[in-house]
Amino acid sequence: MAEGTEATREAWITGIGIVSTLGEGPDAHWQGLSAGQPRADETTYAPYVIHQIAPLDLDKQIPKKGDQRQMEPWQRIGTYAAGLALDSAGLKGNAELLARTDMIVAAGGGERDVAVDGAILSGLPKAAQPEVYLNERLMSDLRPTLFLAQLSNLLAGNISIVHGVTGSSRTFMGEEAAGVDAVRIALSRIAAGQSEIALVGGGYNADRPDLIMLYEFGGFNLRAPFAPVWKRGPKGGFALGSLGAFLVLENREHAQKRGAKPLARLTKVLSDRSPRRQPGQAADVLRKMWAGLDLKPGRHALISGASGAEPAASEERALIAEHPGLPVRAPATYVGTAMEPQFAMNIALAALAVSRGNLFPPGDDSGVERAMEGPLTQAVVTSVGHWRGEGLALVEAP
Repeated sequence: MAEGTEATREAWITGIGIVSTLGEGPDAHWQGLSAGQPRADETTYAPYVIHQIAPLDLDKQIPKKGDQRQMEPWQRIGTYAAGLALDSAGLKGNAELLARTDMIVAAGGGERDVAVDGAILSGLPKAAQPEVYLNERLMSDLRPTLFLAQLSNLLAGNISIVHGVTGSSRTFMGEEAAGVDAVRIALSRIAAGQSEIALVGGGYNADRPDLIMLYEFGGFNLRAPFAPVWKRGPKGGFALGSLGAFLVLENREHAQKRGAKPLARLTKVLSDRSPRRQPGQAADVLRKMWAGLDLKPGRHALISGASGAEPAASEERALIAEHPGLPVRAPATYVGTAMEPQFAMNIALAALAVSRGNLFPPGDDSGVERAMEGPLTQAVVTSVGHWRGEGLALVEAP
């Protein structure tokens, strides 16, 4: 049964912080999406395709070098994006507001030390006492600070330290579904009056050989040559993408009192987890979620969370086929697939579109994505996990 939130107290998106291969900030992303030229790296982990993060001047959002050094790349990406969101919402440096800002982070389990892993795996077959050797190497090669850096909730801790966000804090794990539930819980707390303002999102580093290996075991990686999401054929595949995405969600009255302007309204978030034991079960879940939306004909579009992984992409495509003429966009063609923060990124891009009143151009000639005529006032954002988890959000013009 789907869990969902429909705001009883209106929730505004008052801040957006996004970084990806397209650059940093809303303008860079809008320009990249409008240019219609995806940037994909086919050589670093050939034959697998990834989307690398654009160069970031970390000093702008993480001024202390010591803070930068003790973070893993995914934490730096996330902390940087969180700073951009706080800047966008006008919260940066306001200690009183930051002390009341709740934080919900969607995060993975941290990054491995690939050099240490490789050295241990090379030495283990030659060891006279493999068990003793393994314990000794783990105790001596993994520094305590490095070991602690693996904890998923350290992204929230670093955001608190660097940016001074000291309200309540929650961290969700669980790939795409964690990102959906992070936003759902943030919205539900605002709707229920338990929170006035929240920072929600995450960070992801795709530039990791261990991740490439992990997902290749499941047959999920896209192999060169690069192709847009809807043109990856029956075998499909996703191109992992390094990105950070944070939103500032705020109760309307709270925002108005401090003079903050809305970029968009977040009116509904739904999540579910179909068993996917039979074909069509994920599409059935999406169909039930969709039925509860109040959409304006000719003025809404779909920002799809499709990654290109199969059979998930085909399940969502079946739902799309039931709505002929629906303008659809799959941002993963441009920014890649980033698991936990993907939903926040797609909501951010939906908010940019409705705030501008128009949709960025189609990303391919597959026929799934088509041009939109007329003003855009609503965007449905989907998330269909590559393995499990379905979600949906409705973003509307303020």
